[in-house]
Amino acid sequence: MKTLIIYDSFFGNTEQIAQAIGQTLDAQTVKVNETSAEQLAGIELLIVGSPTRGFRPSPLIAAFLKGLPANCLQGVKVAAFDTRIPMTDKVPRFLRFLSGLFGYAAQPIAKALQQKSGTLALPAEGFLVTDSKGPLSDGEIERATAWAQSIAEV
Repeated sequence: MKTLIIYDSFFGNTEQIAQAIGQTLDAQTVKVNETSAEQLAGIELLIVGSPTRGFRPSPLIAAFLKGLPANCLQGVKVAAFDTRIPMTDKVPRFLRFLSGLFGYAAQPIAKALQQKSGTLALPAEGFLVTDSKGPLSDGEIERATAWAQSIAEV
């Protein structure tokens, strides 16, 4: 299955997740600002990932998704992921409230991909970082690999 993974990353955490997914699926993995329209031709699975910034995808990912032509993902399976800080008791209550209200980057990415006629392969997924700059929480690379294997089985 011809698969393309497009991601953005500020501190390397989302890139690590994208690379783990790409290796699992034997897929081309490309940073969003290095993506070309030709890379989308003939793909069967498109996975898009972003760090969560202000409860949304990165500006580059948002612009990429907005710039996709209508219905361009007809017949393409799609999936979305993000990296995020876990909302534990250590996080201020106000931030926990806002994250519950606004969510994370993966869900709006998945919605945008579906609006371009993509078929969601699996629900959007979030991978945890220990702090805004990382590193990834223990076990997240393994979870990304398992998530990718689940996509391959769909």
